[in-house]
Amino acid sequence: MTGRWVGQRYGQPTRVAGALRGLASLLLGGLVGCASGDARTLHFDAIVVDTHVDTTQAMIEDPRFDLGVRRTSGGIDIPKMRAGGLGAVFFSIWMEGSVTGAEAVKRAVDQIDAVREQVRRHPEDMVLCTSADEVRAAHASGRIAALMGVEGGHMIANDLGVLRSFAALGVRYLTLTHGLDVDWADSSTDSARHDGLTDFGRDVVRELNRLGVMVDISHVSDKTFWDALEVSAAPLIASHSSCRALADAPRNMSDPMIAALAAHGGVIQINYHVGFLSQAYRDATRTKRALPEVDWSLIIDHIDHAVAVGGVDHVGLGSDWDGATMPVGMEDASQLPRISEALLARGYRPDDIRKILGGNTLRVMAEVEAVARREGQASVSRRRTVGR
Repeated sequence: MTGRWVGQRYGQPTRVAGALRGLASLLLGGLVGCASGDARTLHFDAIVVDTHVDTTQAMIEDPRFDLGVRRTSGGIDIPKMRAGGLGAVFFSIWMEGSVTGAEAVKRAVDQIDAVREQVRRHPEDMVLCTSADEVRAAHASGRIAALMGVEGGHMIANDLGVLRSFAALGVRYLTLTHGLDVDWADSSTDSARHDGLTDFGRDVVRELNRLGVMVDISHVSDKTFWDALEVSAAPLIASHSSCRALADAPRNMSDPMIAALAAHGGVIQINYHVGFLSQAYRDATRTKRALPEVDWSLIIDHIDHAVAVGGVDHVGLGSDWDGATMPVGMEDASQLPRISEALLARGYRPDDIRKILGGNTLRVMAEVEAVARREGQASVSRRRTVGR
């Protein structure tokens, strides 16, 4: 079904789309270095953006950690990012949702500091970025853009002042919840005790809009998603979620959610975790059978589905490297060129591949920034009016 749609979407006969997929399987069976010249040129020319990696935990746990050294395991380090053409990466600021209050704020600040310190130690390779224009400038200078997202609203300790401090330190998205409900929003994997967002939760979304920080709805309950969509004046992102129609995980997005996210200008960034890609893997986990091998090509199937539902302008990449179980063939960032090769083989136009690789995410960042500027100008205008 996916192949038939891709063939129709790009004006090619179905048999051609099928043949291209067959050719892709042959080409991609070998080393990444064997990717076609056209695909590699396209890939390394594009700004490839990953909206979610958990490498920050390694920075905290090992005082000797050095992002500049190629690790024998793990998905992200500078050599692997260079090898895979990863141009911009959001480092997740994360801890379990059971950590709250002042301790959560402290741990979050420590992680933010750890990211900033790694960037400081590698100025030739990385630069801290807080806007779409800065990411583009980093790419033009040959450096990797480092960005940050706070993965869970429990870390703001019910305090908009803490949220403002995170923004000032460079955080550019907030995932409203993680695995547990927070005091003002429901998670997709907890009891949903608020029926979505509370009044304070709506204030959080509005403050994110004002600050120019993206609202991330990965991990939230369906009702929280719909509430956030209603409140937000800016597009939303799902920084690391896949498609529920292909793998029925509560962390994945349903087709109506993907369509609504897209209609509001947002982007779903596909997660590479095997349990979010493969229904067979989920079924085996539930029935305690032997777990099947999950191939990286399912990432492409989820991209195809999200494009079919929401459109090519509303899909991106959010791997979850260093925080989840990766499929065979996409264990680390060096293997990213396979995605461009596969998309090209399935009939996607080069310009649309660039959008999926990172252009769509940068467009949302720019639109969120524009909303913040407009709200800032409106606030100044209101103050002047009141002062007359």
